[in-house]
Amino acid sequence: MMDDKPQKLNLKREVGLMGAVSLIGGTMIGSGIFMSPQTVISTIGSPGASLMVWACSGLLVIMVSFCYAELGTVIKESGGEYIYILRTSGPVVAFMLVFSSVLFVRPAGVAGIALSFAQYVVAPFYEECPPPVLLVKFVAAAAILVLATINCLNVRFAMSVQVFFIVAKVVALAVIIIGGVVMLVRGQTESFEDAFENTNVGINPIGIAFYQGLWSYDGWNNLNYVTEELKRPEKLNLKRDVGLIGAVSFIPGTMMGSGIFISPQYVLQTIGSPGASLVIWACCGLIALLGGLCYAELGTVIPESGGEYIYMLRTAGKVVSFMFVFSFVIVMRPASATGIALSFAEYVVAPFYVGCTVPQPVLKFVAAGGILVLGVINCLSVHLATAIQVTTMVVKVLALAAIILGGIVMLFQGNTVNFEDSFEGTNVGVSSIGLAFYQGLWCFDGWNTLNYLTEELKSPEVRLSDLLINFQMEKRVEVIASESQHFHCQIQ
Repeated sequence: MMDDKPQKLNLKREVGLMGAVSLIGGTMIGSGIFMSPQTVISTIGSPGASLMVWACSGLLVIMVSFCYAELGTVIKESGGEYIYILRTSGPVVAFMLVFSSVLFVRPAGVAGIALSFAQYVVAPFYEECPPPVLLVKFVAAAAILVLATINCLNVRFAMSVQVFFIVAKVVALAVIIIGGVVMLVRGQTESFEDAFENTNVGINPIGIAFYQGLWSYDGWNNLNYVTEELKRPEKLNLKRDVGLIGAVSFIPGTMMGSGIFISPQYVLQTIGSPGASLVIWACCGLIALLGGLCYAELGTVIPESGGEYIYMLRTAGKVVSFMFVFSFVIVMRPASATGIALSFAEYVVAPFYVGCTVPQPVLKFVAAGGILVLGVINCLSVHLATAIQVTTMVVKVLALAAIILGGIVMLFQGNTVNFEDSFEGTNVGVSSIGLAFYQGLWCFDGWNTLNYLTEELKSPEVRLSDLLINFQMEKRVEVIASESQHFHCQIQ
């Protein structure tokens, strides 16, 4: 007899990594991202406040995207918000959401995007007059119909179209960004002068500006609607590509950054004497060494990526770890990266502005470019990032060796002025000592960076304590075996 039991229809998993990235990027970089900026700036009233609205909207979207990425690995079903609310709050609340979304929210959003797309398409044919409303609506309806047909016919073909359009949109955005940079280099910095003048601080303009900004970012959650069509929706394991050389280069390459070249003068100015400055550096180095040893042991006991966050999560719970990672991601890490990038940019552009002060827009642009380049490199390939880290570490070590050898040569030449009354003028106040220690410890920052990618290390489980235990066990086995053999000989 044939089994008449109905079987569940499963969607074919045909959306890979490139298709998934193109789906999110292609949906976000749509008509809204080209027409929202003018609405935001006209509503909020000033370029500075407009940039603040865009930055806050982007930060909010990034945080929510992380939540949805985690939801997509826990609940591996298509449907987005509907399936999540259905699994957590029940069918009534889920029905209310999908009812309002299907009948009002989604159609209104698609209609707005399609109409703006149609407006751009027919604009070249009506340069001197506005295009007919009927023609704009017809083009918009045709676009919706064509895209719906493509998505219904074949997922692979839809993904190919999505990839093609994401490339075209990225190229268009690159042209706009490069044009803005060229205008900035030519000295057109009028928007930076009194950037917050005429800002509308009312609730209504701020709310409308944020609505326009967030609407422009809309599309970050679209991948969760097709979770069952992804090839690998489960949680991915990081590939172990970082070996001993890469790990060793990663730590000192991070520690020996811009801070190690600018901190010594600040420490000396704050504490007031060379002798006390050397004491501060020795104490900071000892603290960093002890912290590094503790983190090395933690990385072998808890072999998971995440650094302090994962250690707090495993020991103190979710609330404490969330409070830490929230302040760390929002305040501490961006501030630290910004400081290092700005000091790096100052060193880079200094040779081009020998007799004058470096313009702040140029300095900030170079710093932002450095952060962007490093971010792209780290996302593209671990091997490439490790190779660059090793190269830059060698350059930094050579630079430090040149400085140290220069100091030794000066010492042998009789330049011992700093050793005479080396503690004279020391500032013994709590504020001075605290600031000096802060600068010194900030310079040593980076000794714990390897713990953020423990899952990418080739053999993080090997510990000194494990080696000692294994050695002791082997010795005990050898002793027991020799005693047993000796006892056996006595019996014979």
